[in-house]
Amino acid sequence: MRKRLPSPNPSDHTSTSFSSSSSVVKRFGSTDGMSVSKLVAALMLALPAIFLLSVVLRRPQFDLGFGFADARVLVNPGDEPIVQKEASGDGNVNEVLRAQLNATLPGSEDVKIVQPSKNAAGDKLLGGLLAEGFDEASCASRYQSYSYRKDRHRKPSPHLIAKLRSYEELHNRCGPNTEPYKNAVKLLRSDHKDVDSSDCKYVVWISYSGLGNRILSIAATFLYALLTDRVLLVDEGKDMKDLFCEPFPSNSWLLPLDFPLTKQFDSFNQGNSRCYGKMLKDKAVNYSTNSVPSYVYLHVAHDYDAEDKLFFCDDDQSLLSKVPWLVMRTDNYFVPSLFLITAFEQELEKMFPEKATVFHYLGQYLFHPTNAVWGLITRYHQTYLAHADESLGVQVRVFDPRPGPFKHVMDQIRSCTLNQNLLPRVDVKASGFTSSKKNPKSTAILVTSLKLDYSDDLRSMYWEHPTSNGEVVGVYQPSHEEFQQTEKRMHNRKAWAEMYLLSLTDNLVTSAWSTFGYVAQGLGGMKPWILVKTENDTVPDPPCRLAMSMEPCFHAPPLYDCKEKRGTDTGAQVPHVKHCEDVSWGVKVIDPAHDEL
Repeated sequence: MRKRLPSPNPSDHTSTSFSSSSSVVKRFGSTDGMSVSKLVAALMLALPAIFLLSVVLRRPQFDLGFGFADARVLVNPGDEPIVQKEASGDGNVNEVLRAQLNATLPGSEDVKIVQPSKNAAGDKLLGGLLAEGFDEASCASRYQSYSYRKDRHRKPSPHLIAKLRSYEELHNRCGPNTEPYKNAVKLLRSDHKDVDSSDCKYVVWISYSGLGNRILSIAATFLYALLTDRVLLVDEGKDMKDLFCEPFPSNSWLLPLDFPLTKQFDSFNQGNSRCYGKMLKDKAVNYSTNSVPSYVYLHVAHDYDAEDKLFFCDDDQSLLSKVPWLVMRTDNYFVPSLFLITAFEQELEKMFPEKATVFHYLGQYLFHPTNAVWGLITRYHQTYLAHADESLGVQVRVFDPRPGPFKHVMDQIRSCTLNQNLLPRVDVKASGFTSSKKNPKSTAILVTSLKLDYSDDLRSMYWEHPTSNGEVVGVYQPSHEEFQQTEKRMHNRKAWAEMYLLSLTDNLVTSAWSTFGYVAQGLGGMKPWILVKTENDTVPDPPCRLAMSMEPCFHAPPLYDCKEKRGTDTGAQVPHVKHCEDVSWGVKVIDPAHDEL
């Protein structure tokens, strides 16, 4: 049985099993003179070896009966993952994707990769949010993502759907390489000041800041474009085409490379003569005249000043509505302040009757992972998350200049997840596996962090002790980059994949101040438990709190009353814009009438 079976003849393609059987028979002599009993004996000896070989070849990826192993997915030059197995504890911190099952998981040899089917309704158009007609092969995520995401029974309003279809027509008519676009570019080059001479108006988003900030600021800029009937054009920067599919049918959302102002983007700042804030300071704008510049630069970044913030006032919006080209630099999710502009109130109410769904719908409409990123997402999800009865995403971002990791953060994560019953407690007194359940509940924990130590802490807890209720727990962390690398291509691919994977979990724990977590909660339609920012290296009490809504926080809102022309608390002006849970001076959109959001 230990002897190796001879390989079948490569030239014989008619019957592999026949070839193998013939080889075994020949070991006992020619069949011409062989008795029936010898033939039977030969077959009986061969069958156990064949059976053993078939078991080895069918052995699943996670077989804890042969030792505690971790599965590693390495990315080759073609970005297709190669699955390898090696003993845990190797100390290698350079793996791209790393996952590990709970050591106490019984029957792990029966774990199978399954196709996700959380959205039983099978609505690939997301209630009409997405338009038909795209080539599915060019962007598989657009029409496949619904089957990976839990159906939370929300539907976009008919008005939002109609508004998106109307925008798509506008973008097709006025987008890049159309006659209206070419005419508008000519006016831009000549700095024409006749406000009635442009058929289409535009808002150009300049690529700026980290990936989470970029996603949120694009969504906010797109909402502004919807409210002002402008065409959104996105500066592709270094990796926009690599990360996101085109969201609009028939025409690109990317700013053409020969756009006349592209080379000036780096010089656009608050001191630029076309910066709206500076123009107000210099009294270079006149609200009563029809002569306006062909373009205006809007500085809506975190460091904008009092004049820049007048962008959020009705009078200033009335003036800006006449300008053909608005070029915006922002790293903010400024949606809450749009809700405070009187001119936009009615339209926002019709588009979002459930107010705290803005990013949830616009994010799902705009941001579809490219096939390269979608491959990272689906391979990881199907291999490590899809088999679990329940999943929990834990997003850890520590804003501390010290290298870390930090014990108080580990303790905070444990305290939050256990106290809120997001994870089962462990029995520290038990010496082994104590559950008699045949099919215990399984939970998959997806941890995203620049450090590996926080997931290792959770993994050790469930490795060293069984759970009190017999539940089995797997802990997974796709990557650990050690530090943020905003301009690195593969780093941003993995970051985008991890945001998306977090959005596919059933429940979510996020870190205070983190736009990474905001993106995940918005796409997934979840109110997360937010880890309270720590002070003096101690665990806060409480360690986390439930978010008021799934909407992201606007970290740098203007504290100004445009009507009264004085400072005010913009988090106390209307019932649906309140101060954020994690950033006390920030504001976010909530929906008091819909607590289930």
